[in-house]
Amino acid sequence: MNSQLTAGTVEKSQAILEHIQVSVMSGNVKNNNNVEGYNNNADKLINDDEHNDRVNISESQRLYTSLMAGAIAGALAKTTIAPLDRTKINFQISKMPFSPRAAVDFLIKTYKTEGLLSLWRGNSATMVRIVPYSAIQFASYEQWKIILRLDNKSTEPIKGLIAGALAGVTSSSLTYPLDFARARMAVTQKAEYSTLIKVFSQIYKSEGFWAFYRGFTASILGVIPYAGCSFYTYDTLKKFIKEERVQSHPGIATVASLSCGAIAGAVGQTASYPLDIVRRRMQTSAIKGAHYHTTISTTLKIYQEEGIMAFYKGLTMNWVKGPVAVGISFTTNELIRDWLRKYVNG
Repeated sequence: MNSQLTAGTVEKSQAILEHIQVSVMSGNVKNNNNVEGYNNNADKLINDDEHNDRVNISESQRLYTSLMAGAIAGALAKTTIAPLDRTKINFQISKMPFSPRAAVDFLIKTYKTEGLLSLWRGNSATMVRIVPYSAIQFASYEQWKIILRLDNKSTEPIKGLIAGALAGVTSSSLTYPLDFARARMAVTQKAEYSTLIKVFSQIYKSEGFWAFYRGFTASILGVIPYAGCSFYTYDTLKKFIKEERVQSHPGIATVASLSCGAIAGAVGQTASYPLDIVRRRMQTSAIKGAHYHTTISTTLKIYQEEGIMAFYKGLTMNWVKGPVAVGISFTTNELIRDWLRKYVNG
């Protein structure tokens, strides 16, 4: 009798222990799933990526390879179109009518009076800005896609636009003073602002700290449609050329990627160009004797004095340089990023 009772007690105790063990293990699995949800989603997005479906690397490795690739891509793209960029800025901030002939005349005149390297004046400031800007933009775009649970099979276009826009806002917010300094260098003689350090020191002394954020609102408002449309258009077009016959030929795939980037650049530039005009006017107002204080007042002043077409001055040049820059940037980023990840993966 006692042995039966003891046996029954032992069996009940074992049953209770097993129940507790199952409950604890289930709770641990549930908690681990919650804690690792972000990483699991990140792994899913990376596995869905047509270029990285066989690359298994850590989250930190994904981040720094994306940062490095974005930095190199941005530097290469901006250096390529630097002379056209300087020309565009000079027309943006003046009341001179723009035409392709006038742009060519500006390039020739600058070359004759200041030399060949003057066409790249301000490019050092551009590099100081574009390297972190491009690195942050491409890296943050991947992170925003993960946060928004956006993969390459997603049919929610609004998420793609939001991810691109947030990437642009993130990078612009962190690098805006460098963009401001670069604009000043592009529209002044070398004797006035000979180095980037002098740009910062002179502006700080004469205009104060907040001068470095003049035009920031217009910049952010402009980067939202620009980055959003650029990234979304590029990713959307890439989906249409994902067939194996294209991806199996590196040459064709590279040309296709450049073409997608070019179209994305044209769409993004057109969507955001009026605010780019406003931003440049505000950045250079102190040296041009104009009074542009806020985004709204600047917009109204330009419209009243020059008409609606002033907001599109130099856009045709952007249709040349913008697609070239974005095409090079997106393609170079993908090629270098994929190579780095394969190298890291061994």
